[in-house]
Amino acid sequence: MVINYRMTRTGNLLHPLTPQNTTEQIDTLLTRPGARIERIVSTGQASAEGFWYDQDEDEFVLILSGAAGVRIAGEAAMRELRPGDWLEIPAHVRHRVEWTVADPPTVWLAVFIIPQATPRGAIPRAADAAEN
Repeated sequence: MVINYRMTRTGNLLHPLTPQNTTEQIDTLLTRPGARIERIVSTGQASAEGFWYDQDEDEFVLILSGAAGVRIAGEAAMRELRPGDWLEIPAHVRHRVEWTVADPPTVWLAVFIIPQATPRGAIPRAADAAEN
């Protein structure tokens, strides 16, 4: 299959939403070398007991509707995300989804980026600046 990177596409992140399901709906919206953008629709799902994500990619998530509780390893408090809230999770920071709202469905926009060394003169990520 040949992919034309110059193709113009459009869509709506909030429509259509599938009815409540036992599994999350994950739609890959865009894939490029080193990056992927997904729409994730959760209807009450959470990470399995004892399971922690530990990804090779940086992840940026934005809640568009619904709500979710995300726990970051080593943090005392769970983070509660509502529409408009976003969270940057650097690669290999262990995290889990404690809960999601089913009605309305929790819609996430997730951007995954393969981390690379920051080029000289580049603006560091907010998380990097906070560490210095």
